[in-house]
Amino acid sequence: MCGIAGWVDYDRDLRTVRDVAQAMTDTMVCRGPDAEGLRVEPHAALGHRRLAIIDIEGGRQPMAAERDGRLLAVLTYSGEVYNFRELRAELASRGHHFRTESDTEVVLEAYLEWGEDFVGRLNGMYAFAIWDARREELLLVRDRMGIKPLYYYPTPSGVLFGSEPKAILANPLAERVVDADGLRELLAFVKTPERAIYRGMYEVRPGQLVRIRREGVTRRRYWTLESREHTDDLPTTIENVRGLLDDIVSRQLISDVPLCTLLSGGLDSSAVTALAARALGTTKVRSFSVDFAGYTENFQPDEMRDTPDGPYVKDVVKHIGADHTDILLNSADLMDPAVRAAVLRARDLPAGIGDMDTSLYLLFKAIRGHSTVALSGESADEVFGGYKWFHDAEAVNSGTFPWLAMRGSIGRRGLDGLFDEELTRKLDIPAYRADAYQQALAEVRPLPGETGLQKRMREVSYLHLTRFVQILLDRKDRMSMAVGLEVRVPFCDHRLVEYVYNAPWAMKTFDGREKSLLRAATADVLPRSVVERRKSPYPSTQDPAYERALQAEAVRLLGLDDLPVAPLLDMAKARTALDHEVGTTSLQESRAAMEQLIQFNAWLERYGVRVTI
Repeated sequence: MCGIAGWVDYDRDLRTVRDVAQAMTDTMVCRGPDAEGLRVEPHAALGHRRLAIIDIEGGRQPMAAERDGRLLAVLTYSGEVYNFRELRAELASRGHHFRTESDTEVVLEAYLEWGEDFVGRLNGMYAFAIWDARREELLLVRDRMGIKPLYYYPTPSGVLFGSEPKAILANPLAERVVDADGLRELLAFVKTPERAIYRGMYEVRPGQLVRIRREGVTRRRYWTLESREHTDDLPTTIENVRGLLDDIVSRQLISDVPLCTLLSGGLDSSAVTALAARALGTTKVRSFSVDFAGYTENFQPDEMRDTPDGPYVKDVVKHIGADHTDILLNSADLMDPAVRAAVLRARDLPAGIGDMDTSLYLLFKAIRGHSTVALSGESADEVFGGYKWFHDAEAVNSGTFPWLAMRGSIGRRGLDGLFDEELTRKLDIPAYRADAYQQALAEVRPLPGETGLQKRMREVSYLHLTRFVQILLDRKDRMSMAVGLEVRVPFCDHRLVEYVYNAPWAMKTFDGREKSLLRAATADVLPRSVVERRKSPYPSTQDPAYERALQAEAVRLLGLDDLPVAPLLDMAKARTALDHEVGTTSLQESRAAMEQLIQFNAWLERYGVRVTI
């Protein structure tokens, strides 16, 4: 896994501004601590920071393809293609010769053989740029599910691009401006495809090709989530899900560096860990989990979590014989200013989910001391229907994104609740969410004659697989790559996504529970306690000391005379929102707003962002 950056400009010789291209590449050092490279042609500069996973010595980038001394194409690539060995064999049979054992070279040669249609042959997670020197064209490509990020910023004479916004913002051509739509997108919790927060910047949509020519920018979707008739019966469906998972996990265990799994004691991560253990045979699987000091002993059930993770983690470890490590955190760790600053740098944006970002960052930082690759259970809830709101009729039929409708869900309360009344009126975030919801629904293509609950649950699944999952994949990517850890997500394999998406809802809930197909497909490798456990999301600290520290920092900020976020706020409303004792419902409900207030202010200050409404 790596970080990429680049610049295409048809009106200037980029060899004269190599230092700017280098600065863009340097911002990606966290994503690629092992090596760097920069290739500068007259009209194209491609930069690369490498996290070496496969073919440590041979996979250096940017990688160029030449024939008879003539440059054909240059690739800067981030990701893993899990079927690269099969593709390599096919390309070799067609006369291609390989100098390395890397999947990078396979991607480059596949482009030369099949043109842009080659992306349909890739199985993996990836984001890359190919400069075709023959045509002087740039091709930007992102994987089907959007596991790996890729941003671009059109200029009057070309484009800037990078794995993260920071790479683009390092170029003086990119303005650090957020307008009303950017602010709406930042606060709405809906993840509109292609829309980045910074004005003039775009995100390559999952499953999309973006081609840049002298004439301008064109976009094409090479993959979409399509509705197909599901003809398999229930036993066959369960068998096929298991077969896919066995193949996916086995493929994703390929690595030339130490590998582990993330284990929470939930069905998803436990299934991945158990299947990995089986695939590794006599080699023990290494696993890691995160916990908070005193969390299990003092756990209080809430609207989203019924049980703590700790006891279930222990059951899995004992059942499969994993080599396991618990990463224990406390409130001081979560409030450490240096850690919170690192999280903001990783995000480039004030995500506002506080301890759930910070703890994930700290977990990954600890893991990186032992492993370079980790397998995760992320996205199983979107694929198999695991969240509580999938099974809440009121949320399902609310007329908006279900994750916004269910009481207690993330995204319902935030900084916008503290905004000045005039700004709140101008932004009209409810209308923005409504428009985003209608746009998403318009993309769904039900099967002929599909009605009622089945039609609605197809829509709900589509919303999660194209919108909600992006929020979580972004989070996981930024927090892991900030410490140079590659996290793989088996449940995002497009073959599994397509198959389960088209299974009837009745089949996905055949035992009256969430994720019935996954539960049935993996029950034989899991302890009974985990098979029977209800969905419990990623943990959030319940320590009153954390809320006290959060409240104290927010109060301190509101007392400053030159607070960058102050022009956006109703200061009286903000102070009132924080005037509660720790442990009360009012303070707990304002926690999201406090998290966003603190991070939003730091973002404006450190990034020099100009907000224009």
